[in-house]
Amino acid sequence: MRFFQIHRLHPDLAEYLPCVRELFSDRAVLSMDEYLSHGNITTLEHSIYVSFLSFLVCRRLGLDYRAAARGGLLHDFYLYDWHDNTHPRWHGFKHAAYALKNAEQRFALTKKERDIIRKHMFPLNLSPPHCLESLIVNCVDKYCAFAETVLTFHRQAIKGTTTSILGRCFAQL
Repeated sequence: MRFFQIHRLHPDLAEYLPCVRELFSDRAVLSMDEYLSHGNITTLEHSIYVSFLSFLVCRRLGLDYRAAARGGLLHDFYLYDWHDNTHPRWHGFKHAAYALKNAEQRFALTKKERDIIRKHMFPLNLSPPHCLESLIVNCVDKYCAFAETVLTFHRQAIKGTTTSILGRCFAQL
């Protein structure tokens, strides 16, 4: 499957949206759209893309796709602009812990979801993923960050996909 064709997979949204609907109804999750992640992609757009791709991979492999979708959406739930100097230094090393703390305060997380959020920055964070879903989200996150940063022609596809997912989610709320 080509990266830029993912936005055409709307039938998969019928299974994806129930996994993350609770998260999308939270204002703090939606506030991730206020912070840039990579290039002109917001943290929310990046997280939706990581979440949706991880969901697809885990579902295809017969793994816990719900945990991958939820953990993928919350993996960067740190709620600050890491580009300015008023926020914690060493963002790459520390933001997974901030994301996990924020997620635990707002949602009931499974053990896998906690592992996904906490371990998504391996090997910068030295503790490796404990489950396949964590490893998949970790790899998908690296792929998406690369695509958002280097492959500038994919940015419009990412924005189209995330807009479609959000639109369908809110239409069903």
